[in-house]
Amino acid sequence: MASSRTDRTRGLRQSAGRAEERAWGALRGGRIEGHKFRRQHPVGPYFADFACDRLRLIIEIDGGVHRLDDVAARDVQRQQALEALGWTVIRVTNDQVFEAPEFLVEAVKAYARRMNG
Repeated sequence: MASSRTDRTRGLRQSAGRAEERAWGALRGGRIEGHKFRRQHPVGPYFADFACDRLRLIIEIDGGVHRLDDVAARDVQRQQALEALGWTVIRVTNDQVFEAPEFLVEAVKAYARRMNG
């Protein structure tokens, strides 16, 4: 029997939006310099849209709802909690994923370079 956490992860993957699907196409399978990302990866009490354990890097894809004040405030608290756990969070909007998909790839590469000196 699968755990409730596994069930939640599976459900989040199945309900991913188009922007998340497109971002996953760029991140999956170590396509960015061999860095392996996982989708809807549990980190503390949260589920990161995408996470790379080796880099301690989280990618969050933000749709229009994240512009609402209450959602944005929760995002700030969530990001601070993730950073307190030792993770770095890069936020990317749906528009960036569709209009400039290379932005996500370049952001990950730049972060990896900074981490590797």
